Amino acid sequence: MSALWLSLTLGLVAGLADYLGGFLLVRQSPSARALRYFVALGAGFMLAAAVLEMIPEGLHVNPRFAPLLILVGYCAVHLVEHSLVPHFHFGEQTHEHELIAAKTSYSVLLGLATHTFFDGVAIGSGFVLSHWLGWILFFAVFLHKIPEGFTVASVMLAGGRGAATALNSALFLGATTVLGVLVINLEPSWVRVGLPLSAGVTIYVAATDLVPEVNREPGLRMALVFLGGVAVFFILRLLGPG
Repeated sequence: MSALWLSLTLGLVAGLADYLGGFLLVRQSPSARALRYFVALGAGFMLAAAVLEMIPEGLHVNPRFAPLLILVGYCAVHLVEHSLVPHFHFGEQTHEHELIAAKTSYSVLLGLATHTFFDGVAIGSGFVLSHWLGWILFFAVFLHKIPEGFTVASVMLAGGRGAATALNSALFLGATTVLGVLVINLEPSWVRVGLPLSAGVTIYVAATDLVPEVNREPGLRMALVFLGGVAVFFILRLLGPG
């Protein structure tokens, strides 16, 4: 399978995980504890992948502007999620005791869609450079997709939207992920900008969105799950090409 079709297929798989997260909330409501394990594992893996793969590769393809683009990616998501979006929780929040204005729920959807687009950009950029990097970035994206779909569906329900709207919102996040993959594949030279930007976005999602959710639960167990995500990255790196 060519890098193009492989990246699009995996982008679709990652996008469907968004829908699965929304479906689990609407139909089954998984426990907050189980979801936190996904969040902790994904945060550790994402942070390791961003620092040890995305940043070095970004510096390799764009040594002059990569540091600035990483910072821009980080700051842009911060601006969207916590300045332009007036209500945002990531992770296990079900918002079941909160009332959220319909307009606010759609602004949260927009904030999440910003970084799901760059999830796709990360996957596409990875496969432009190598199958190894593409697979690593796919796993980094996939691990936080179920909590992401869970989050957007919960916000929609809290905003008075129905189950269909909640599921469609999760599906929309999946579609923006596939769009990000497609954009990079249509113009592979954009990897020089897309990979550093998506590195900044990934660091923000891992360290600013996910880690605080992990820290909400005291004790050693969650810390070990987070470190387990880092360990999984190192195991894959040892098994991968030199």
